Amino acid sequence: MLERWLYKRVDNSALIVFRAIFGFLITAEAWGAIATGWIKHTLLEGEFTFNFIGFDFLQPLPGDGMYYYYGLMGLFGVFVMLGFKYRFSVIAYGLMWTCVYLMQKSSYNNHYYLLMLLLGIMACLPAHRYLSLDVKFNPKLKKISMPRWVYIIIIAQLWIVYTYASIAKIYPDWLDASMAAQLMAARKDYWLVGDFLQQNWVHWSIAYVGILFDGLIIPALLFKPTRKMAFFISIFFHLFNSFIFHIGIFPYMSLAFTLFFFPAETVRNIFLKGKELYSGNEIIKPKTYKPIVALFGLYFVIQIALPLRHWIIKDDVLWTEEGHRLSWRMMLRSKGGRISFKVIDKKTGLEQSFNYRKMLSRKQQRVVATKPDVIWQFCQRIKEDFAKKGKEVAIYVNCRIKVNDSDFHTLIDPKVDMASASWDYFWHNEWILPSPLHNEKRKPPYAPEGLQ
Repeated sequence: MLERWLYKRVDNSALIVFRAIFGFLITAEAWGAIATGWIKHTLLEGEFTFNFIGFDFLQPLPGDGMYYYYGLMGLFGVFVMLGFKYRFSVIAYGLMWTCVYLMQKSSYNNHYYLLMLLLGIMACLPAHRYLSLDVKFNPKLKKISMPRWVYIIIIAQLWIVYTYASIAKIYPDWLDASMAAQLMAARKDYWLVGDFLQQNWVHWSIAYVGILFDGLIIPALLFKPTRKMAFFISIFFHLFNSFIFHIGIFPYMSLAFTLFFFPAETVRNIFLKGKELYSGNEIIKPKTYKPIVALFGLYFVIQIALPLRHWIIKDDVLWTEEGHRLSWRMMLRSKGGRISFKVIDKKTGLEQSFNYRKMLSRKQQRVVATKPDVIWQFCQRIKEDFAKKGKEVAIYVNCRIKVNDSDFHTLIDPKVDMASASWDYFWHNEWILPSPLHNEKRKPPYAPEGLQ
């Protein structure tokens, strides 16, 4: 029964149009990184990048190599858009994007992670079976239908992303709108809307509209009576985010996903007027359907489990960052930090401070002052540099951070030799001091005029 439901053929208009938009957007993402200076500021400034732990071999190419790298990625994006060598092109872009994603954490963004997942999903979908160069060169590939599981996978992935994003916002600094106020304070100089964004009612609206939109948008798009209203709300919500937060292609990708919620006939009539509408009732089940169902089942179990892991890791994820990544915790907090490193020669006992700024870009300096895993990585780097000089050293860190509008507190145990400390990939690292956030006396709730 399950396989009949999954493999029933449905019209593929939404997938074909989405492929073209998706290809355009990933092209813009790659070539935009060149045009905006993102590559320079994120990958080339500083002596090295803070890769995901365990992927130390992933470092930027020398010279202008990364510009050529992103140029090639953009070309693969064009091929995806045109449906040319589709499977190869989307896999190639996906592998190159994954390497860059794992290469650096200074510009970590949940949307980068989402794009990595989407590239993997798109590689599995028959998105080149109509209106593509692949079909032009090989007409036998042409199809006007696809299995129903295509819709299910895309909608399920979106539901996971939005639901966890909504749940993550349910914590004190978001619920009292103070986090929204901080986000908007950084945008007070925006042309035309800067002063408007500083109004109290705007902060409260952002806080609660954010929770409700993320939590309800997928059900609202699935439910026919609310679909059109949800679509127009989505347009406003995502364009607002694009203008205010400058988060790249994600708002437009999100709008493109709404194609999968509207009837195929509507999508066909707007975008593919010359295409025949599939109206059959076929069920085409591949011989390997059981492994395919098992594979995607495992994938979604992992996707559901990953954002929950911080609940079983000791202490507060806002403080430790353990379990923060890969969890759809978007724009939830701001952090500031002050850090210094003391290096002691184990043989001579000579102490010296280490000037970390000479090795790191400004962006990296901000990250190394607040993220425990990056601090640990940097200490290992310092240790290796001294080892090359024939010196064995101990490294002690004095790091104080503030989360949102809290006071500064010590993050790393100053008595622990970080050169000898180990990194626990899955559980809590005891050299991170206990979070003071729950014990700190909260400031009076942020409230709009008339609600104090």
